[in-house]
Amino acid sequence: MNHPNRPHDIIVSGIHLELTAALQSHVREKMERLFRHEERIVRIKVELEYDRKHDHAHQFIAKGHIVIHGPDINATVIEDECYKAIDLLVDKLDQSLRKRHGVAKDKRNHPHPIEFSDVELPKAV
Repeated sequence: MNHPNRPHDIIVSGIHLELTAALQSHVREKMERLFRHEERIVRIKVELEYDRKHDHAHQFIAKGHIVIHGPDINATVIEDECYKAIDLLVDKLDQSLRKRHGVAKDKRNHPHPIEFSDVELPKAV
């Protein structure tokens, strides 16, 4: 479980991009929001990539990967500005966490009954 005094495990990497201290602190600051919503997050990996293929439109790609108990959550955002891509990535990951929590909550609170009226059960010998 995550404790408020323990630093969270956030891995930030850059591809074709120099990670400055300001950029890393911005990513960590934004990703802390996800840890407040979900306690079972093990780690968050963020990849920031500068796409050099297009000269006329410089694009930044932000990829997020949340390692959590159960299926992991992945998201990708492509934007013209790096900070905007990070903000949109956090929003997308937050929405995915909320959706996942809602689905689990619905399953827990509204179990579906199983009806055996039309099924022939084998007889015990």
